[in-house]
Amino acid sequence: MTQTLRPQVGILGAGQLALMLAQAAKPLGVQILCAGQPGDCAEQVAQVVPVDLDDAAAVAAFAAQVDLVTIESENIHAAVLHGLNLYPNARAVGIAQDRLPEKRFFQSCGIGVAPFASVDSLQDLERAIESTGLPAILKTRRMGYDGKGQVRLYRPEDAAAAWDEIGGVPCILEGMLRFDAEVSLIAARSRIGQIVFYPLIQNHHRDGILRTSIAPYAHAESLQGQAEAHMTKVLEELDYVGVLAIEFFVQGEMLLANEMAPRVHNSGHWTIEGSKTSQFENHLRAILGMELGSTESRPTVMLNCIGTMPLVAETEQFPTLSRHDYGKEARPGRKVGHLTFPASASADIAEWQRLLET
Repeated sequence: MTQTLRPQVGILGAGQLALMLAQAAKPLGVQILCAGQPGDCAEQVAQVVPVDLDDAAAVAAFAAQVDLVTIESENIHAAVLHGLNLYPNARAVGIAQDRLPEKRFFQSCGIGVAPFASVDSLQDLERAIESTGLPAILKTRRMGYDGKGQVRLYRPEDAAAAWDEIGGVPCILEGMLRFDAEVSLIAARSRIGQIVFYPLIQNHHRDGILRTSIAPYAHAESLQGQAEAHMTKVLEELDYVGVLAIEFFVQGEMLLANEMAPRVHNSGHWTIEGSKTSQFENHLRAILGMELGSTESRPTVMLNCIGTMPLVAETEQFPTLSRHDYGKEARPGRKVGHLTFPASASADIAEWQRLLET
């Protein structure tokens, strides 16, 4: 009898997203190989081989060892990714990793965005202030995440100091919007074009870092269809395969796109307990050509653990709580794990938010 070989997926990166992808791969009979560094947290459940992700030859050699490749971060330069058997494709990653083409891409899809202008010099910044208005946020075009690479401007005379603080690198200036809420939509698209959507998620940030995600968003009924239409346009324009997240600002009955992530997303970690099929399993199903799983979900809240994890003795007091410890060293501002609750446990949620933010 011929033995069926288990498909092998290579992940470029070996952090917590790779860890959770590897955990989702086991029930599917999928092998995971991660390109990272010794000690990365995915090493708990998968083989991690040392690879310089800025070295195109090293990445290509890694990709040759597996059936297909995916990513856990959009900050791998797209030039390194071209020519690989990669899902999502290098074009999608390239657009998502640079805020200027990302904004322009949203506009080309008919999706509204905040006012913005390209900034490559102090003179550009001074002109951009006139066109976008103030207050505004100066953002590096590349490598910004969790509030990094951003400076707020409130007065025209702030321009020179902001340009110095940002390091004089290519940026965009984005007008600050008045909005009702920040939400995200997560979807998966398969190789044959099947698309599944999760419910809209409301997100709360502090200091630029996601703290809480609540699914579904309380006012999702009127906005879910609009979000899905925007998502479908983006997925099909990019010929996208895998999980994609788009973050939106809510203004009344309108959604304005903030940014997209061509990978599994922090605001979707609740799907492990809250959905029939997690975002991690559906990402693997999509890129491997499997049928996508049901996204039927129940109301769930996720709390990020920033800096340190609560003690096990503390979390054991809450029988409805699910604890995910990434095995990372404690460090201020670092995502070291997350907790999830059924959304009905509002008293527990409020208490944990208070504890985690002290």
